[in-house]
Amino acid sequence: MKPRPYILSQLDMGEFTIAGYSVAGEESVFITPELDCCFDIGKCPREALTVNNVLLTHGHMDHVAGLPYYFSQRDFQGIANGTAFVPVPLVDPLEDLMRAIGRVEGHVPPHRFVGVKDGEDVEIRRGLVARVFATRHIRGSVGFTLIDVRRKLKEEYLGLSGPQIVELKNKGVEITRREEYPLVSYLGDTGEADYSRLDHVANARVLLVECTFFEEEHMDRARNGKHIHARNLPAVLEGMNNEKIVIVHVTRRTNMSLARRTLRKTLRKDILDRVTFLMSRKYIEAD
Repeated sequence: MKPRPYILSQLDMGEFTIAGYSVAGEESVFITPELDCCFDIGKCPREALTVNNVLLTHGHMDHVAGLPYYFSQRDFQGIANGTAFVPVPLVDPLEDLMRAIGRVEGHVPPHRFVGVKDGEDVEIRRGLVARVFATRHIRGSVGFTLIDVRRKLKEEYLGLSGPQIVELKNKGVEITRREEYPLVSYLGDTGEADYSRLDHVANARVLLVECTFFEEEHMDRARNGKHIHARNLPAVLEGMNNEKIVIVHVTRRTNMSLARRTLRKTLRKDILDRVTFLMSRKYIEAD
């Protein structure tokens, strides 16, 4: 047997990168180091340990298994203040899990779970929020969009001097408007649904979208497991304006050449030109 090295795929988007590994039923983890976030945690590769915010979509093991290790290793390495934002129904079970880990390890690692639900914004840092939205998978499952939030001076005040602006602020006048720039949207595991109705999803620079099945005979498996089949992609991607659409969560049994041929037959060219696979050799750095 020839062991395979564990290598994350890496996509460079300029001001941020996405490093990840995603194979259905095996592991899903997507790290955005510049944004200090990790979508799901998989088995917790070492690159995830220094990221302070884990955005967990649901509780299946290929997405959550590394969470206790994440907190344990951060404690071991003296890294403080890690937080996992998790669907509300998972908070208590995850607390139970950490207590069980404590009985095994001899102490409960410091950890913090924050329950989230559809429609909430959680602040990652000043000017960056994660917006939560419901997904069609299992009870309580959610997706996340990381949004760059900026305050811009309202047009009617653009010609004012510094002292005039200060005077308005001192009077309590709201002189700025909020502008949102969605950066990355992650659907997690999901069945077919119209996510383009969510502006922050449809207009995110990068959309991470699962497409687990490609073979025709797996349509029922996709439907029963609430996953996306390649035949569902045209409907799911209709109305999406993303600069890059990244397909994740493909099963290991899928032949990638077949998957690419299927997409060429299934998707319109204007959509196909923006689509790529995360687990592609071109996104793996050579040693």
